Amino acid sequence: MNKKHNFSAGPCILPQEVFEKSAQAILDFNGIGLSLLEISHRSKDFVAVMDEARAIVKRLMNLGDDYEVLYLGGGASLQFAMVPYNLMKVGGKAAYLDTGTWAAGAIKEAKKVGTVDVVGSSKEENYSFIPKNYTVGAEYDYFHCTSNNTIYGTQMKSFPEVDTLMVCDMSSDIFSRQLDFSKFDLIYAGAQKNMGPAGVTLVVIKKEILGKTGRENMFSILDYSQHIAKESMYNTPPVFPVYASLLTLQHLENNGGIVAAEQRNEAKAKLLYGEIDSNPLFETFCVEEDRSLMNVSFKITDESKKEEFDNAWKAAGISGLNGHRSLGGYRASLYNALPIESVQVLVDVMKSIK
Repeated sequence: MNKKHNFSAGPCILPQEVFEKSAQAILDFNGIGLSLLEISHRSKDFVAVMDEARAIVKRLMNLGDDYEVLYLGGGASLQFAMVPYNLMKVGGKAAYLDTGTWAAGAIKEAKKVGTVDVVGSSKEENYSFIPKNYTVGAEYDYFHCTSNNTIYGTQMKSFPEVDTLMVCDMSSDIFSRQLDFSKFDLIYAGAQKNMGPAGVTLVVIKKEILGKTGRENMFSILDYSQHIAKESMYNTPPVFPVYASLLTLQHLENNGGIVAAEQRNEAKAKLLYGEIDSNPLFETFCVEEDRSLMNVSFKITDESKKEEFDNAWKAAGISGLNGHRSLGGYRASLYNALPIESVQVLVDVMKSIK
């Protein structure tokens, strides 16, 4: 197979080993004569998968038993509703940081549950930077931020000290860099960037923060406590995405963990940003200090060269480089599984355009 250099923003590149083991499991899972797609989620074979998939997250994040790990359906977008439903008190309010399209989506949904104060926003500047110098006091039930913004190519390099709960959407940079994960009370992430295929969402939550909203008769399917009690099996879980996510996290753990992944990701980003900064034909959309290590959004400065560049990167076997429709330009996503050799191919193409 002629494997492409996959820069897609998601669903995105995954380790080859994950594809191979997942494919085998679809044909015959654990040598039991049944496909992973047809076994019961209550079977001992899959329960073992779910148990390890939850455990490995806490190992990688260095979190203790005060945290619970959930694998849920609905994508990260469902968490836009579940977070305020489970954490915003009746008559309370939450603080949100507006850094991009997905942060704005989370704000929109939270406003349907209660009062939302946007404590910082870069919307007026087309989300070209991460807002800073804001404060979040104890009057809020929680603070919500988005760690990485896939469309605009910005990333939070540090997180504020707040006097309330800290909630973070880490969908597009989870497991890509070292963080003190214990600083967060709730983390959620769609799997289809750094930890698996589309179809499952990771939620990591400090158990003690639940049950304090005063909200009665909650919808069970939206209640984190119900999912915790049933160990991510309140309803039938997305079996294949959970298994593929486990394989992806095992691959990460066996290859140096988050520490090594961060080193590889920094090297890839340095290589690509170095070419953009030295080549007058290209420039990024955002300020330098907030550049993402995961999603490099950039544009060509001479439109007369666009067709030549597009033909060249496609001929080089590069896929998924087109920018998001709302921004245009190009976007090179440098997720964990993308090898630096693919970045070098892109850089060589950029150098060839004169």
